[in-house]
Amino acid sequence: MSYQALYRVWRPQRFDEIVGQQVITQTLKNALVTDQISHAYLFNGPRGTGKTSTAKILAKAVNCEHLKDGEPCNECDICVAINNGSLNDVIEIDAASNNGVEEIRNIRDKAKYAPTEAKYKVYIIDEVHMLSIGAFNALLKTLEEPPEHVIFILATTEPHKIPATIISRVQRFDFKRIQAKDILEQMEKILDSKKIKYDDRALKVIAKSAEGGMRDALSILDQVLSYSDDEITYDSALQVTGSVARDDLQAYMQAIINGDVRVGLKEVQAILNNGKDASQFIEDLINYCQNILLYKQDSEMVEASELGLLGDDFKEIAEKVKSSKVYYYVETMNDVQRQLRSTYHPDVYLDILTVKLANQPAEIAPVSQPNVKKAVDTEVVSKLQLQIDALTKQLEQVKHAAPVQTMTKPVPRETATKNDNPKATVDFERVSKVLGSATRANLTAYQGQWDDVMNLLSVTQRALMHVSKPVAASADGIVVAFNYAFLYQKAGTDNDLMDALQNAMDRVFGKVPDIIFVPIDEWPGIRKEYLANNPVEKHSKPGKENVTEEQQTKNESVEKAQELFGNDIVKVEDN
Repeated sequence: MSYQALYRVWRPQRFDEIVGQQVITQTLKNALVTDQISHAYLFNGPRGTGKTSTAKILAKAVNCEHLKDGEPCNECDICVAINNGSLNDVIEIDAASNNGVEEIRNIRDKAKYAPTEAKYKVYIIDEVHMLSIGAFNALLKTLEEPPEHVIFILATTEPHKIPATIISRVQRFDFKRIQAKDILEQMEKILDSKKIKYDDRALKVIAKSAEGGMRDALSILDQVLSYSDDEITYDSALQVTGSVARDDLQAYMQAIINGDVRVGLKEVQAILNNGKDASQFIEDLINYCQNILLYKQDSEMVEASELGLLGDDFKEIAEKVKSSKVYYYVETMNDVQRQLRSTYHPDVYLDILTVKLANQPAEIAPVSQPNVKKAVDTEVVSKLQLQIDALTKQLEQVKHAAPVQTMTKPVPRETATKNDNPKATVDFERVSKVLGSATRANLTAYQGQWDDVMNLLSVTQRALMHVSKPVAASADGIVVAFNYAFLYQKAGTDNDLMDALQNAMDRVFGKVPDIIFVPIDEWPGIRKEYLANNPVEKHSKPGKENVTEEQQTKNESVEKAQELFGNDIVKVEDN
Protein backbone atom coordinates (compact mmCIF):
# COMPACT_ATOMS: atom_id res chain seq x y z
CA MET A 1 0.00 0.00 0.00
CA SER A 2 1.83 3.10 -1.29
CA TYR A 3 -0.51 5.83 -0.05
CA GLN A 4 -0.08 7.10 3.49
CA ALA A 5 -2.53 9.27 5.41
CA LEU A 6 -1.58 12.92 5.74
CA TYR A 7 -1.31 12.78 9.53
CA ARG A 8 1.34 10.03 9.15
CA VAL A 9 3.28 11.73 6.39
CA TRP A 10 3.28 15.06 8.20
CA ARG A 11 4.02 13.72 11.69
CA PRO A 12 6.41 16.20 13.36
CA GLN A 13 10.06 15.13 13.60
CA ARG A 14 11.35 18.11 15.60
CA PHE A 15 10.02 20.10 18.55
CA ASP A 16 9.68 23.17 16.31
CA GLU A 17 7.25 21.26 14.09
CA ILE A 18 4.78 20.57 16.92
CA VAL A 19 1.75 22.81 16.27
CA GLY A 20 0.21 24.88 19.06
CA GLN A 21 2.29 23.61 22.02
CA GLN A 22 5.15 26.12 22.10
CA VAL A 23 5.35 26.34 25.90
CA ILE A 24 5.78 22.58 26.29
CA THR A 25 8.29 22.16 23.47
CA GLN A 26 10.41 25.09 24.66
CA THR A 27 10.46 23.69 28.22
CA LEU A 28 11.62 20.30 26.99
CA LYS A 29 14.30 21.84 24.78
CA ASN A 30 15.65 23.88 27.69
CA ALA A 31 15.76 20.74 29.86
CA LEU A 32 17.75 18.93 27.17
CA VAL A 33 20.20 21.78 26.72
CA THR A 34 20.83 22.09 30.47
CA ASP A 35 20.89 18.30 30.95
CA GLN A 36 17.98 18.33 33.40
CA ILE A 37 16.17 15.29 32.08
CA SER A 38 13.55 13.69 34.31
CA HIS A 39 13.14 9.93 34.70
CA ALA A 40 9.38 10.09 33.99
CA TYR A 41 6.96 12.37 32.11
CA LEU A 42 3.19 12.54 31.82
CA PHE A 43 1.74 14.07 28.64
CA ASN A 44 -2.01 14.60 28.89
CA GLY A 45 -4.52 16.45 26.74
CA PRO A 46 -7.23 16.00 24.09
CA ARG A 47 -6.73 13.61 21.19
CA GLY A 48 -4.62 14.69 18.26
CA THR A 49 -2.77 17.49 20.06
CA GLY A 50 0.75 16.08 19.69
CA LYS A 51 1.31 13.95 22.82
CA THR A 52 2.70 10.84 21.12
CA SER A 53 4.64 12.86 18.55
CA THR A 54 6.29 14.87 21.32
CA ALA A 55 7.12 11.64 23.18
CA LYS A 56 8.88 10.20 20.12
CA ILE A 57 10.80 13.42 19.52
CA LEU A 58 11.88 13.45 23.17
CA ALA A 59 13.02 9.82 22.86
CA LYS A 60 15.16 10.85 19.88
CA ALA A 61 16.52 13.96 21.56
CA VAL A 62 17.76 12.20 24.73
CA ASN A 63 19.61 9.66 22.57
CA CYS A 64 20.68 11.85 19.62
CA GLU A 65 24.40 11.84 18.89
CA HIS A 66 24.38 15.38 17.46
CA LEU A 67 21.81 17.25 19.57
CA LYS A 68 21.70 20.94 18.70
CA ASP A 69 19.74 23.54 20.72
CA GLY A 70 17.60 20.78 22.15
CA GLU A 71 16.55 19.48 18.73
CA PRO A 72 17.37 15.98 17.39
CA CYS A 73 19.40 15.91 14.18
CA ASN A 74 17.24 13.19 12.51
CA GLU A 75 20.38 12.10 10.63
CA CYS A 76 22.45 10.01 13.05
CA ASP A 77 21.96 6.24 13.25
CA ILE A 78 19.92 6.49 16.46
CA CYS A 79 17.51 9.12 15.09
CA VAL A 80 17.05 7.22 11.83
CA ALA A 81 16.39 3.97 13.70
CA ILE A 82 13.80 5.62 15.95
CA ASN A 83 12.09 7.22 12.93
CA ASN A 84 11.94 3.79 11.28
CA GLY A 85 10.71 2.13 14.45
CA SER A 86 13.62 -0.32 14.45
CA LEU A 87 15.44 0.73 17.64
CA ASN A 88 14.83 -1.83 20.39
CA ASP A 89 15.68 0.67 23.13
CA VAL A 90 12.55 2.78 22.42
CA ILE A 91 9.52 0.70 23.32
CA GLU A 92 5.97 1.87 22.53
CA ILE A 93 3.17 0.20 24.49
CA ASP A 94 -0.58 0.63 24.05
CA ALA A 95 -2.02 0.36 27.56
CA ALA A 96 -5.52 -0.14 26.14
CA SER A 97 -4.57 -3.67 25.04
CA ASN A 98 -1.68 -4.30 27.46
CA ASN A 99 -3.18 -3.20 30.74
CA GLY A 100 -2.51 -6.20 32.98
CA VAL A 101 -0.08 -6.72 35.82
CA GLU A 102 1.99 -9.26 33.87
CA GLU A 103 2.75 -6.79 31.07
CA ILE A 104 3.94 -4.13 33.53
CA ARG A 105 5.97 -6.69 35.48
CA ASN A 106 7.62 -7.64 32.22
CA ILE A 107 8.51 -3.97 31.67
CA ARG A 108 9.77 -3.70 35.25
CA ASP A 109 12.01 -6.74 34.84
CA LYS A 110 13.44 -5.70 31.47
CA ALA A 111 14.01 -2.11 32.58
CA LYS A 112 16.83 -3.32 34.81
CA TYR A 113 18.96 -4.20 31.79
CA ALA A 114 21.06 -1.53 30.09
CA PRO A 115 20.10 -0.32 26.58
CA THR A 116 21.73 -2.17 23.69
CA GLU A 117 22.45 0.75 21.34
CA ALA A 118 21.16 4.04 22.71
CA LYS A 119 22.10 5.98 25.83
CA TYR A 120 18.63 5.66 27.38
CA LYS A 121 15.97 3.00 27.23
CA VAL A 122 12.68 4.89 26.69
CA TYR A 123 9.24 3.41 27.41
CA ILE A 124 6.31 5.28 25.79
CA ILE A 125 3.04 4.05 27.35
CA ASP A 126 0.05 5.43 25.44
CA GLU A 127 -3.44 5.67 27.00
CA VAL A 128 -1.85 4.90 30.36
CA HIS A 129 -5.12 5.53 32.20
CA MET A 130 -6.32 2.15 30.90
CA LEU A 131 -3.94 0.28 33.21
CA SER A 132 -5.51 -1.71 36.04
CA ILE A 133 -4.92 -0.80 39.68
CA GLY A 134 -2.61 -3.76 40.01
CA ALA A 135 -0.63 -2.67 36.96
CA PHE A 136 -0.26 0.84 38.39
CA ASN A 137 1.00 -0.64 41.65
CA ALA A 138 3.50 -2.76 39.75
CA LEU A 139 4.69 0.35 37.88
CA LEU A 140 4.89 2.48 41.03
CA LYS A 141 7.98 0.79 42.46
CA THR A 142 9.94 1.34 39.24
CA LEU A 143 8.92 5.02 39.13
CA GLU A 144 10.04 5.45 42.75
CA GLU A 145 13.51 3.97 42.18
CA PRO A 146 14.10 3.93 38.41
CA PRO A 147 17.37 2.78 36.87
CA GLU A 148 19.51 5.66 35.64
CA HIS A 149 19.31 4.48 32.04
CA VAL A 150 15.48 4.37 31.81
CA ILE A 151 12.96 7.11 30.97
CA PHE A 152 9.19 6.62 31.10
CA ILE A 153 6.85 8.78 29.00
CA LEU A 154 3.18 8.29 29.85
CA ALA A 155 0.47 9.69 27.56
CA THR A 156 -3.25 9.94 28.32
CA THR A 157 -6.45 11.78 27.46
CA GLU A 158 -7.91 11.16 30.95
CA PRO A 159 -5.38 12.10 33.66
CA HIS A 160 -8.05 12.00 36.40
CA LYS A 161 -8.05 8.19 36.13
CA ILE A 162 -4.37 7.95 37.02
CA PRO A 163 -3.56 7.38 40.73
CA ALA A 164 -2.11 10.35 42.58
CA THR A 165 0.87 8.24 43.61
CA ILE A 166 1.85 7.95 39.93
CA ILE A 167 1.25 11.61 39.08
CA SER A 168 3.39 12.77 42.02
CA ARG A 169 6.40 10.93 40.58
CA VAL A 170 6.35 12.35 37.05
CA GLN A 171 6.75 15.70 35.34
CA ARG A 172 3.30 16.60 34.02
CA PHE A 173 2.71 18.54 30.79
CA ASP A 174 -0.82 19.59 29.85
CA PHE A 175 -1.37 19.72 26.09
CA LYS A 176 -4.10 22.17 25.09
CA ARG A 177 -6.49 22.17 22.18
CA ILE A 178 -4.87 23.65 19.10
CA GLN A 179 -6.38 26.94 17.99
CA ALA A 180 -8.28 26.91 14.70
CA LYS A 181 -5.97 29.51 13.17
CA ASP A 182 -2.92 27.31 13.87
CA ILE A 183 -4.66 24.31 12.30
CA LEU A 184 -5.57 26.47 9.30
CA GLU A 185 -1.96 27.59 8.82
CA GLN A 186 -0.67 24.00 8.97
CA MET A 187 -3.21 22.81 6.38
CA GLU A 188 -2.30 25.71 4.08
CA LYS A 189 1.37 24.77 4.45
CA ILE A 190 0.67 21.14 3.53
CA LEU A 191 -1.53 21.95 0.52
CA ASP A 192 0.91 24.57 -0.77
CA SER A 193 3.75 22.04 -0.62
CA LYS A 194 1.61 19.52 -2.55
CA LYS A 195 0.48 22.27 -4.96
CA ILE A 196 -3.20 21.52 -4.43
CA LYS A 197 -5.85 24.17 -5.05
CA TYR A 198 -8.15 24.98 -2.14
CA ASP A 199 -10.93 27.32 -1.10
CA ASP A 200 -10.11 29.35 2.02
CA ARG A 201 -13.63 28.86 3.34
CA ALA A 202 -13.28 25.07 2.99
CA LEU A 203 -10.14 25.00 5.14
CA LYS A 204 -11.85 27.16 7.74
CA VAL A 205 -14.77 24.73 7.92
CA ILE A 206 -12.34 21.83 8.39
CA ALA A 207 -10.34 23.71 11.03
CA LYS A 208 -13.50 24.41 13.02
CA SER A 209 -14.78 20.84 12.67
CA ALA A 210 -11.49 19.41 14.01
CA GLU A 211 -12.29 20.82 17.48
CA GLY A 212 -8.67 21.50 18.39
CA GLY A 213 -7.15 18.25 17.09
CA MET A 214 -4.49 18.43 14.39
CA ARG A 215 -4.82 14.73 13.56
CA ASP A 216 -8.60 15.06 13.15
CA ALA A 217 -8.10 18.03 10.83
CA LEU A 218 -5.69 16.13 8.59
CA SER A 219 -8.01 13.10 8.52
CA ILE A 220 -10.91 15.30 7.39
CA LEU A 221 -8.63 16.97 4.83
CA ASP A 222 -7.75 13.51 3.48
CA GLN A 223 -11.44 12.72 3.07
CA VAL A 224 -12.17 16.00 1.30
CA LEU A 225 -9.26 15.40 -1.09
CA SER A 226 -10.69 11.99 -1.97
CA TYR A 227 -14.22 13.38 -2.31
CA SER A 228 -13.36 16.28 -4.59
CA ASP A 229 -10.60 14.68 -6.72
CA ASP A 230 -7.50 16.42 -5.30
CA GLU A 231 -9.15 19.82 -4.97
CA ILE A 232 -10.54 21.39 -1.79
CA THR A 233 -13.87 23.11 -2.41
CA TYR A 234 -16.28 24.71 0.03
CA ASP A 235 -19.14 22.37 -0.91
CA SER A 236 -17.01 19.25 -0.54
CA ALA A 237 -15.85 20.39 2.92
CA LEU A 238 -19.48 20.90 3.97
CA GLN A 239 -20.46 17.49 2.63
CA VAL A 240 -17.64 15.62 4.40
CA THR A 241 -17.97 17.40 7.74
CA GLY A 242 -21.78 17.38 7.66
CA SER A 243 -21.80 21.07 8.54
CA VAL A 244 -24.53 23.40 7.37
CA ALA A 245 -23.52 26.38 5.28
CA ARG A 246 -23.55 29.72 7.10
CA ASP A 247 -25.94 31.17 4.52
CA ASP A 248 -28.46 28.39 5.25
CA LEU A 249 -28.12 28.89 9.01
CA GLN A 250 -28.64 32.62 8.62
CA ALA A 251 -31.74 32.13 6.46
CA TYR A 252 -33.21 29.76 9.04
CA MET A 253 -32.40 32.06 11.99
CA GLN A 254 -33.92 35.06 10.25
CA ALA A 255 -37.09 33.05 9.56
CA ILE A 256 -37.63 32.02 13.20
CA ILE A 257 -36.71 35.48 14.55
CA ASN A 258 -39.32 37.01 12.23
CA GLY A 259 -41.84 34.33 13.22
CA ASP A 260 -42.12 33.10 9.62
CA VAL A 261 -42.89 29.38 10.10
CA ARG A 262 -43.43 28.73 6.37
CA VAL A 263 -39.94 29.92 5.37
CA GLY A 264 -38.37 28.11 8.32
CA LEU A 265 -39.97 24.79 7.31
CA LYS A 266 -38.76 25.24 3.72
CA GLU A 267 -35.18 25.78 4.95
CA VAL A 268 -35.37 22.63 7.08
CA GLN A 269 -36.62 20.60 4.13
CA ALA A 270 -33.84 21.92 1.87
CA ILE A 271 -31.16 21.15 4.46
CA LEU A 272 -32.40 17.56 4.95
CA ASN A 273 -32.69 17.04 1.20
CA ASN A 274 -29.00 17.93 0.90
CA GLY A 275 -28.19 14.97 3.15
CA LYS A 276 -27.38 16.91 6.31
CA ASP A 277 -27.71 15.16 9.65
CA ALA A 278 -30.49 16.49 11.88
CA SER A 279 -28.38 16.36 15.04
CA GLN A 280 -25.50 18.13 13.32
CA PHE A 281 -27.93 20.80 12.10
CA ILE A 282 -29.12 21.48 15.65
CA GLU A 283 -25.49 21.46 16.86
CA ASP A 284 -24.64 24.12 14.27
CA LEU A 285 -27.67 26.16 15.35
CA ILE A 286 -26.59 26.02 19.01
CA ASN A 287 -23.10 27.11 18.02
CA TYR A 288 -24.61 29.97 16.01
CA CYS A 289 -26.67 31.08 19.02
CA GLN A 290 -23.60 30.87 21.23
CA ASN A 291 -21.75 33.18 18.85
CA ILE A 292 -24.64 35.64 18.97
CA LEU A 293 -24.47 35.83 22.77
CA LEU A 294 -20.69 36.17 22.75
CA TYR A 295 -20.78 38.74 19.96
CA LYS A 296 -22.90 40.97 22.17
CA GLN A 297 -20.08 40.90 24.74
CA ASP A 298 -16.92 40.85 22.60
CA SER A 299 -17.32 41.02 18.82
CA GLU A 300 -13.58 40.80 18.06
CA MET A 301 -13.15 37.57 20.03
CA VAL A 302 -15.96 35.85 18.10
CA GLU A 303 -14.67 37.00 14.71
CA ALA A 304 -11.20 35.66 15.53
CA SER A 305 -12.41 32.28 16.81
CA GLU A 306 -14.76 31.75 13.85
CA LEU A 307 -12.06 32.66 11.30
CA GLY A 308 -14.36 35.19 9.66
CA LEU A 309 -17.06 32.60 8.81
CA LEU A 310 -19.85 34.41 10.63
CA GLY A 311 -21.77 35.27 7.47
CA ASP A 312 -22.83 38.54 5.83
CA ASP A 313 -25.95 39.06 7.94
CA PHE A 314 -24.61 37.84 11.27
CA LYS A 315 -23.98 41.31 12.70
CA GLU A 316 -27.52 42.41 11.81
CA ILE A 317 -29.04 39.29 13.39
CA ALA A 318 -26.94 39.62 16.57
CA GLU A 319 -28.01 43.24 17.08
CA LYS A 320 -31.67 42.52 16.29
CA VAL A 321 -32.43 39.51 18.48
CA LYS A 322 -32.71 39.85 22.26
CA SER A 323 -30.62 37.69 24.58
CA SER A 324 -33.76 36.33 26.26
CA LYS A 325 -34.90 34.93 22.92
CA VAL A 326 -31.51 33.29 22.29
CA TYR A 327 -31.62 31.60 25.72
CA TYR A 328 -35.02 30.18 24.85
CA TYR A 329 -33.75 29.00 21.46
CA VAL A 330 -30.81 27.11 23.00
CA GLU A 331 -32.95 25.47 25.69
CA THR A 332 -35.53 24.34 23.16
CA MET A 333 -32.85 23.04 20.78
CA ASN A 334 -31.26 21.00 23.56
CA ASP A 335 -34.60 19.37 24.38
CA VAL A 336 -35.26 18.42 20.75
CA GLN A 337 -31.68 17.18 20.29
CA ARG A 338 -32.17 14.72 23.16
CA GLN A 339 -35.42 13.48 21.63
CA LEU A 340 -33.71 12.90 18.27
CA ARG A 341 -31.59 10.09 19.78
CA SER A 342 -34.60 7.79 20.04
CA THR A 343 -36.48 8.48 16.82
CA TYR A 344 -36.39 7.34 13.21
CA HIS A 345 -38.17 10.48 11.97
CA PRO A 346 -35.86 13.43 12.60
CA ASP A 347 -37.69 15.57 10.04
CA VAL A 348 -40.80 15.55 12.26
CA TYR A 349 -38.85 16.82 15.27
CA LEU A 350 -37.11 19.51 13.21
CA ASP A 351 -40.52 20.72 12.00
CA ILE A 352 -41.76 20.81 15.60
CA LEU A 353 -38.61 22.69 16.61
CA THR A 354 -39.19 25.26 13.89
CA VAL A 355 -42.78 25.87 14.99
CA LYS A 356 -41.72 26.22 18.64
CA LEU A 357 -38.92 28.66 17.87
CA ALA A 358 -40.97 30.78 15.48
CA ASN A 359 -43.97 30.97 17.82
CA GLN A 360 -42.07 32.31 20.80
CA PRO A 361 -44.20 32.12 23.99
CA ALA A 362 -44.97 35.37 25.75
CA GLU A 363 -43.52 34.10 29.04
CA ILE A 364 -39.91 34.65 27.94
CA ALA A 365 -40.53 38.31 27.14
CA PRO A 366 -40.27 40.90 29.93
CA VAL A 367 -43.60 40.97 31.83
CA SER A 368 -45.05 44.45 31.94
CA GLN A 369 -48.39 43.54 33.62
CA PRO A 370 -47.79 42.84 37.32
CA ASN A 371 -51.35 41.53 37.66
CA VAL A 372 -50.58 38.64 35.30
CA LYS A 373 -47.53 37.62 37.34
CA LYS A 374 -49.55 37.92 40.55
CA ALA A 375 -52.26 35.64 39.17
CA VAL A 376 -49.70 33.04 38.17
CA ASP A 377 -48.07 33.19 41.62
CA THR A 378 -51.44 32.76 43.34
CA GLU A 379 -52.22 29.68 41.27
CA VAL A 380 -48.85 28.13 42.09
CA VAL A 381 -49.27 28.81 45.81
CA SER A 382 -52.74 27.21 45.78
CA LYS A 383 -51.39 24.02 44.21
CA LEU A 384 -48.54 23.82 46.71
CA GLN A 385 -50.97 24.33 49.62
CA LEU A 386 -53.12 21.43 48.41
CA GLN A 387 -50.05 19.18 48.25
CA ILE A 388 -48.99 20.18 51.77
CA ASP A 389 -52.46 19.45 53.15
CA ALA A 390 -52.48 16.00 51.54
CA LEU A 391 -49.04 15.12 52.92
CA THR A 392 -50.02 16.35 56.41
CA LYS A 393 -53.10 14.13 56.36
CA GLN A 394 -51.02 11.10 55.37
CA LEU A 395 -48.54 11.83 58.17
CA GLU A 396 -51.31 11.93 60.78
CA GLN A 397 -52.64 8.60 59.56
CA VAL A 398 -49.18 7.01 59.91
CA LYS A 399 -48.78 8.40 63.47
CA HIS A 400 -52.11 6.96 64.68
CA ALA A 401 -51.70 3.65 62.93
CA ALA A 402 -50.91 0.69 65.21
CA PRO A 403 -47.34 -0.55 64.84
CA VAL A 404 -47.13 -3.81 62.98
CA GLN A 405 -44.44 -6.28 63.89
CA THR A 406 -43.49 -8.96 61.45
CA MET A 407 -42.00 -12.14 62.79
CA THR A 408 -39.77 -14.10 60.49
CA LYS A 409 -38.83 -17.63 61.20
CA PRO A 410 -35.07 -18.01 61.36
CA VAL A 411 -33.67 -20.12 58.60
CA PRO A 412 -31.34 -22.79 59.95
CA ARG A 413 -27.85 -22.36 58.63
CA GLU A 414 -26.30 -25.47 57.25
CA THR A 415 -23.07 -26.48 58.85
CA ALA A 416 -20.21 -26.21 56.44
CA THR A 417 -18.40 -29.40 55.71
CA LYS A 418 -14.68 -29.72 55.53
CA ASN A 419 -14.87 -29.73 51.77
CA ASP A 420 -16.52 -26.25 51.75
CA ASN A 421 -13.28 -24.64 52.89
CA PRO A 422 -10.39 -26.72 51.60
CA LYS A 423 -7.41 -26.68 53.89
CA ALA A 424 -4.97 -23.95 53.02
CA THR A 425 -1.35 -24.78 52.29
CA VAL A 426 1.00 -22.86 54.56
CA ASP A 427 4.64 -22.28 53.69
CA PHE A 428 6.12 -23.51 57.01
CA GLU A 429 9.68 -22.89 55.85
CA ARG A 430 9.09 -19.16 55.28
CA VAL A 431 7.08 -18.88 58.50
CA SER A 432 9.87 -20.60 60.46
CA LYS A 433 12.41 -18.24 58.97
CA VAL A 434 10.43 -15.25 60.25
CA LEU A 435 9.85 -16.82 63.66
CA GLY A 436 13.53 -17.66 63.97
CA SER A 437 14.35 -13.95 64.39
CA ALA A 438 10.94 -12.57 65.36
CA THR A 439 10.59 -10.10 68.24
CA ARG A 440 7.71 -8.51 70.03
CA ALA A 441 9.09 -5.05 69.15
CA ASN A 442 8.92 -5.77 65.41
CA LEU A 443 5.36 -7.07 65.72
CA THR A 444 4.28 -4.00 67.68
CA ALA A 445 5.81 -1.71 65.05
CA TYR A 446 3.85 -3.37 62.23
CA GLN A 447 0.62 -3.49 64.22
CA GLY A 448 0.93 0.19 65.13
CA GLN A 449 1.07 1.31 61.48
CA TRP A 450 -1.05 -1.43 59.91
CA ASP A 451 -3.91 1.01 59.31
CA ASP A 452 -1.55 3.30 57.37
CA VAL A 453 -0.63 0.38 55.13
CA MET A 454 -4.31 -0.48 54.57
CA ASN A 455 -5.14 3.11 53.58
CA LEU A 456 -2.73 2.86 50.64
CA LEU A 457 -4.64 -0.07 49.13
CA SER A 458 -7.63 0.11 46.80
CA VAL A 459 -11.17 -0.23 48.16
CA THR A 460 -11.50 -3.87 47.10
CA GLN A 461 -8.06 -4.73 48.45
CA ARG A 462 -8.85 -3.10 51.80
CA ALA A 463 -12.07 -5.11 51.98
CA LEU A 464 -10.09 -8.32 51.53
CA MET A 465 -7.39 -7.37 54.05
CA HIS A 466 -9.89 -6.06 56.59
CA VAL A 467 -10.12 -9.53 58.18
CA SER A 468 -6.35 -9.89 58.56
CA LYS A 469 -3.77 -8.80 61.11
CA PRO A 470 -0.02 -9.20 61.74
CA VAL A 471 0.65 -12.00 64.23
CA ALA A 472 4.45 -12.30 64.09
CA ALA A 473 7.26 -10.20 62.66
CA SER A 474 11.02 -10.01 62.37
CA ALA A 475 13.28 -7.39 60.86
CA ASP A 476 12.90 -8.98 57.40
CA GLY A 477 9.49 -10.64 57.43
CA ILE A 478 5.92 -10.49 58.66
CA VAL A 479 3.24 -13.17 59.16
CA VAL A 480 -0.33 -12.01 58.45
CA ALA A 481 -3.25 -14.14 59.63
CA PHE A 482 -6.71 -14.17 57.98
CA ASN A 483 -9.92 -14.84 59.91
CA TYR A 484 -11.37 -16.93 57.08
CA ALA A 485 -9.61 -19.67 55.13
CA PHE A 486 -11.27 -18.83 51.80
CA LEU A 487 -10.12 -15.20 52.05
CA TYR A 488 -6.62 -16.40 52.93
CA GLN A 489 -6.61 -18.54 49.78
CA LYS A 490 -7.91 -15.68 47.65
CA ALA A 491 -5.29 -13.28 49.00
CA GLY A 492 -2.53 -15.83 48.48
CA THR A 493 -3.24 -16.03 44.74
CA ASP A 494 -3.80 -12.30 44.18
CA ASN A 495 -0.62 -10.93 42.62
CA ASP A 496 -2.11 -7.44 42.38
CA LEU A 497 -2.71 -7.44 46.12
CA MET A 498 0.84 -8.56 46.86
CA ASP A 499 2.27 -5.83 44.64
CA ALA A 500 0.09 -3.24 46.37
CA LEU A 501 1.09 -4.50 49.83
CA GLN A 502 4.78 -4.40 48.96
CA ASN A 503 4.49 -0.85 47.63
CA ALA A 504 2.54 0.21 50.71
CA MET A 505 5.10 -1.39 53.05
CA ASP A 506 7.89 0.37 51.22
CA ARG A 507 6.20 3.74 51.59
CA VAL A 508 5.26 3.31 55.27
CA PHE A 509 8.31 1.44 56.62
CA GLY A 510 10.95 2.24 54.01
CA LYS A 511 11.50 -1.45 53.21
CA VAL A 512 9.72 -4.44 51.70
CA PRO A 513 9.58 -7.37 54.14
CA ASP A 514 8.79 -10.95 53.19
CA ILE A 515 4.98 -11.21 53.60
CA ILE A 516 3.53 -14.62 54.49
CA PHE A 517 -0.22 -15.29 54.77
CA VAL A 518 -1.67 -17.90 57.16
CA PRO A 519 -5.25 -18.79 58.21
CA ILE A 520 -6.01 -17.74 61.78
CA ASP A 521 -7.51 -21.11 62.76
CA GLU A 522 -4.23 -22.86 61.89
CA TRP A 523 -2.01 -20.27 63.52
CA PRO A 524 -2.01 -21.84 67.06
CA GLY A 525 -0.94 -25.17 65.57
CA ILE A 526 1.78 -23.48 63.53
CA ARG A 527 3.13 -21.76 66.63
CA LYS A 528 3.02 -24.98 68.62
CA GLU A 529 4.79 -26.95 65.90
CA TYR A 530 7.49 -24.31 65.57
CA LEU A 531 8.15 -24.28 69.35
CA ALA A 532 8.21 -28.08 69.40
CA ASN A 533 10.72 -28.26 66.57
CA ASN A 534 12.83 -25.41 67.95
CA PRO A 535 13.17 -26.07 71.71
CA VAL A 536 14.68 -23.35 73.84
CA GLU A 537 18.06 -23.88 75.40
CA LYS A 538 17.71 -25.57 78.80
CA HIS A 539 19.27 -23.78 81.76
CA SER A 540 18.47 -23.33 85.42
CA LYS A 541 17.58 -20.00 86.91
CA PRO A 542 18.32 -18.70 90.43
CA GLY A 543 15.60 -19.62 92.90
CA LYS A 544 14.26 -22.40 90.68
CA GLU A 545 16.12 -25.37 92.26
CA ASN A 546 12.92 -27.15 93.31
CA VAL A 547 11.36 -26.97 89.85
CA THR A 548 11.41 -30.18 87.85
CA GLU A 549 13.21 -30.36 84.50
CA GLU A 550 9.89 -30.91 82.69
CA GLN A 551 8.29 -27.90 84.37
CA GLN A 552 11.34 -25.73 83.66
CA THR A 553 11.26 -26.68 79.97
CA LYS A 554 7.55 -25.83 79.85
CA ASN A 555 8.11 -22.45 81.49
CA GLU A 556 10.92 -21.58 79.12
CA SER A 557 8.72 -22.51 76.12
CA VAL A 558 5.99 -20.24 77.42
CA GLU A 559 8.46 -17.37 77.88
CA LYS A 560 9.78 -17.90 74.35
CA ALA A 561 6.24 -17.89 72.92
CA GLN A 562 5.37 -14.73 74.85
CA GLU A 563 8.53 -13.09 73.57
CA LEU A 564 7.60 -13.91 69.97
CA PHE A 565 3.87 -13.34 70.00
CA GLY A 566 3.08 -11.24 73.10
CA ASN A 567 1.28 -11.94 76.35
CA ASP A 568 -2.08 -10.94 74.88
CA ILE A 569 -1.88 -13.68 72.25
CA VAL A 570 -0.31 -16.57 74.21
CA LYS A 571 -2.62 -18.16 76.79
CA VAL A 572 -1.32 -20.76 79.25
CA GLU A 573 -3.72 -23.54 80.20
CA ASP A 574 -3.01 -26.28 82.76
CA ASN A 575 -3.98 -29.73 81.63
